[in-house]
Amino acid sequence: MAGGKTESVIHRVAIICGVSGLVGRELAKRLINSHWKVYGVARNQEAIPIKNINYHFISCNLLNPPETHQKLSLLKDVTHLFWVTWASDYPLDIEECSEQNKTMMENALNAILPNAKELKHVSLQTGMKHYVSLQFPFIDKLQLDYYKEESPRVTAGHNFYYVLEDLLRERLAAQGNVCWSVHRPGLITGSSHRTLYNFMGSLCVYGTICKYLNLPFIFGGTRQNWEEPQIDGSDARLVAEQHIWAATNNKISSTNGQAFNALNGTSFTWKEIWPTLARKFEVKIPDEMFSEGFSYEMEMRGKEKVWQEIVVKEGLLETRMEDLANWEFLDVLFRCPMKLLGSREKADRLGFKMRYKTLDSFLYWIDHMRDEKFIPGP
Repeated sequence: MAGGKTESVIHRVAIICGVSGLVGRELAKRLINSHWKVYGVARNQEAIPIKNINYHFISCNLLNPPETHQKLSLLKDVTHLFWVTWASDYPLDIEECSEQNKTMMENALNAILPNAKELKHVSLQTGMKHYVSLQFPFIDKLQLDYYKEESPRVTAGHNFYYVLEDLLRERLAAQGNVCWSVHRPGLITGSSHRTLYNFMGSLCVYGTICKYLNLPFIFGGTRQNWEEPQIDGSDARLVAEQHIWAATNNKISSTNGQAFNALNGTSFTWKEIWPTLARKFEVKIPDEMFSEGFSYEMEMRGKEKVWQEIVVKEGLLETRMEDLANWEFLDVLFRCPMKLLGSREKADRLGFKMRYKTLDSFLYWIDHMRDEKFIPGP
């Protein structure tokens, strides 16, 4: 228009592999709100489907090569790939887990790379487990500083994060002009019912059952995990925003790959925040909240019918207890012998400024899960 300002429309089309997970859901929402076209890929649809003219859900088993090729090779307009999924059929840190995850990504890349001629960036999500091995014997991590992105890889075990990074480096080098980034969150807080290691789901189901049965709200773990900073929190909103920031920032984009710790930025201890969580759930606060002998898997065993009673009585979305809660994960998390604490210095220095206090993040997602009717309101 004469005399007026013109806007240059940037054509951005995302494919999100793992769209039903904690970060995948947030990525989709944020990209859609920024007027991207989004293909969301997962095996199963969400309990609360995204409804938007620019969103297209694709049900696909990425471990199935013919199905993956049939469905993803058609997406010729993709400009950005976000990989926020993983295959969990095998225990972590064993060779079979690495091979399965490599196969899954290979299937997707084989379908996308030859056909998406406008692909500009691939964003891979891994995690802080990049810096440690889950195999015995554990190294004394108390002697180490906060992990930085350039910290050396560990040699013990089979960390599938390394396999995926190496695969991306190899395949994108052949493309020549596709940039990529790696994002390493800590304990992710978000809302989903299709996530294996779902901390907020587990915490919320535990708090809800404690209130319903008038049980004490206990932290079951080691004293070190109770009293000392042990792991960084990573709000799903922050992790999603960092993915987008790295994928669209020409100043930091690199065909050699960039790695970023995706962390809230403030340390915390369970001892200092547990009473606030108890008040949020309106549960009984015992005189001694810490118990080294308490096991969530043992205490919540057989409570499936209790959860179904709560779902029906409160008119919640139909879920099984195991859809939201992973008691074995809580037991392992609160007894982890290693500190998983990272540095934000690189992301901060390059201009990523979003931060959250981890307690505020917990409280936000409790409210969010209440709003989505995954758990009852106060």
